[in-house]
Amino acid sequence: MTRQPQSVRPILSFLDKAGHRASAERFALLSQIEKEGSISAAAKQLKISYKAAWDAVNALNNLFSTPLVDAKPGGKKGGGATLTDEGRKALIAHQHLTERLNAFLAEIEQDICGNRGSSPLSSPLLWSFAMRTSARNVFHGIVEDVITGAVNSEISLRVSEQTVLTTVITNKSAETLDLRVGSEAFALIKASTPVLMADNEDARLSARNQIRGTVSSVEPGAVNSEIQLDIGNSKTLTVVITRQSTESLDIKPGDKMCAIIKASQIILGVE
Repeated sequence: MTRQPQSVRPILSFLDKAGHRASAERFALLSQIEKEGSISAAAKQLKISYKAAWDAVNALNNLFSTPLVDAKPGGKKGGGATLTDEGRKALIAHQHLTERLNAFLAEIEQDICGNRGSSPLSSPLLWSFAMRTSARNVFHGIVEDVITGAVNSEISLRVSEQTVLTTVITNKSAETLDLRVGSEAFALIKASTPVLMADNEDARLSARNQIRGTVSSVEPGAVNSEIQLDIGNSKTLTVVITRQSTESLDIKPGDKMCAIIKASQIILGVE
């Protein structure tokens, strides 16, 4: 049986190279999805909302280069979900590392303090903080092209087989981030940034990013609505627009939509 530390409880999160977190709570959700076979049942077991569970699944699938969950929306009582091979590997790795971390901390605590009282491990000075971002959309990708101009650089980032994001940043920023073809980067997009329109391949627009997808969910609020757009390869784009716009466009699940994003509105990040 794994010995437990007395004064602190380790919480293991996975961090990507840019510092974005896959928290212990999200791995708990993966574990319940594996047991229950659906997101709604997993959410019930964890006492979280169905929407919160779906948001977590979408965030995980966007964050990892290979999706961890294969899910089919079906409302609060329908649909199914299973972990992919990569999802099971990630879950097992998290479980094993957590067990070893528990044992490791228990040994350190015993060595440092013995029976002399509280452990210095409880000091907040010994714990580091992982970066968090307010952007709802965080996509991992590989740089496909870098075009350097007099002042700015145009970066093409492939985030899935179907989607390449184009962003414009200053040459100085490109140098600081050391962006080059083949390097990994993360694209951050605020949910309020994209403009939604009905999918029309004949439309001619100046915006470089025209991301097509299928509406998977619509969550109306008093003022704004949150739209989830399935853009393929288990990637989801979250868009927030006014409720009036949602009603004017008559947006509903299953609709084909196009998200318009200016190249200057995408933030790039690296390790």
